[in-house]
Amino acid sequence: MKKTVCELFAGVGGFRCGLNNIRTVEDYGKEEKWDTVWFSQWEPSEKKTQYAHDCYVYRFGTRLDKNGEDTTNYNIEDVDKTTIPDFNLLVGGFPCQDYSVASSLATSKGLEGKKGILWWSIREILEIKKPPFVLLENVDRLLKSPAKQRGRDFGVILACFRDEGYTVEWRVINAAEYGYQQRRRRTFIFAYKNNTRYATKILNTIGYTDTLEEENKEKCMESVILNDGFFAETFSVNKAKSAKMKVKRLSSEVGEVSDTFQCLFENSGIMKDGIIYTIKTVPNYHGKQITLGDIMETEKVEEQYFIPEEKLYYTDPMITHSDETKQRLPKEDRQTWQYLKGAKKLLRTSSTGHKYVFSEGAISMIDQEDKPARTMLTSEGGFSRTTHIVKDKMTGRVRLLTATEAERIQGFPTNHTKYCLVKGEKVEMPLRKRRFMMGNALVVNLIVDMEKTLNDIFDEE
Repeated sequence: MKKTVCELFAGVGGFRCGLNNIRTVEDYGKEEKWDTVWFSQWEPSEKKTQYAHDCYVYRFGTRLDKNGEDTTNYNIEDVDKTTIPDFNLLVGGFPCQDYSVASSLATSKGLEGKKGILWWSIREILEIKKPPFVLLENVDRLLKSPAKQRGRDFGVILACFRDEGYTVEWRVINAAEYGYQQRRRRTFIFAYKNNTRYATKILNTIGYTDTLEEENKEKCMESVILNDGFFAETFSVNKAKSAKMKVKRLSSEVGEVSDTFQCLFENSGIMKDGIIYTIKTVPNYHGKQITLGDIMETEKVEEQYFIPEEKLYYTDPMITHSDETKQRLPKEDRQTWQYLKGAKKLLRTSSTGHKYVFSEGAISMIDQEDKPARTMLTSEGGFSRTTHIVKDKMTGRVRLLTATEAERIQGFPTNHTKYCLVKGEKVEMPLRKRRFMMGNALVVNLIVDMEKTLNDIFDEE
């Protein structure tokens, strides 16, 4: 089978870098295995310059649709899906939203999602392009949303796949638990058409038939999750202590799933023929651990990254708590990293006039170099509790992460986001945007690992 790819919500190309094992700037243009025939990246909040798209184009060039037009920077909802070139693998890190449907219909035919919910564009592509394989990424809370109907959103997604003839595996993966440089938990979804050779191979391996008793079907599905499936083959796991398989059937119509479905999904599972099998697993990894210190700069760092002393502490550096229930600290004290990252108690008033004490625990002022980095967010580098602060290796001074360190935390080549191609002109991406792009990205190393399994699957297809 041809290794052709369509990358949705492409960002700056994390899936593309991972699939083609692009590790350094010298690797661009050497995509020998996986051919990305089309991609889509559009950021609605960017009114003037589409930095992510323009960075992607600078690194990889653009791709035209079947009409010979460049629609890669259109809102995906406005793209005519029939014009997308044919492909065999759909990938993307789609936004986490509310996946409820606009209305419950008697049948799922013609069912539409609410405007602005980008999952429905993925479903439309599944219907029109019918890719045999799909690999998607989302935040870990996808399995639990929304709070008032736990599991509904993921149930809607699974029902859509079922209706298009797919079997679906999922796994919540923390990159650090497989040796990589960031503690980042994300839900990965791997779906494959039921008429693929891979689907037949899996069923033969586990001895599954439609005539099996339910208890034996459950054992077969557990084998997929723990030993024989896509994620088990790529990232070894064990069954969590005292874990038991949960089995739940999806309603026959997507509208019914949206209205009534609830499920406490575990971190691993599979959906086949509308039946969900989910069980808690734990990583089985005993290899090398990459740490924050391993990816930090060892040479001279620009002065702009260093934090002035007056912005670090407002009092003794050993103080990690502040009590403002009786009186607020002065504004200049509160605008220090010590205050921001320290524990605090504040007196607040609710919308109904009720007074209460808001409490917040302390987090480490300086990030530990001997551990993987904490989860990087889009606010990285800003005045935020989640921003990483490190001690410079050359000078010992305290500073923020450099743009290249942020790239390495996500497994991108150094300086991947440095330049963009804007209206045919090479321009530098602003530092703030470079950090934002990395906060939005995935850990490329995980896709590198998944590619090895995908490559074998495609070679046998």
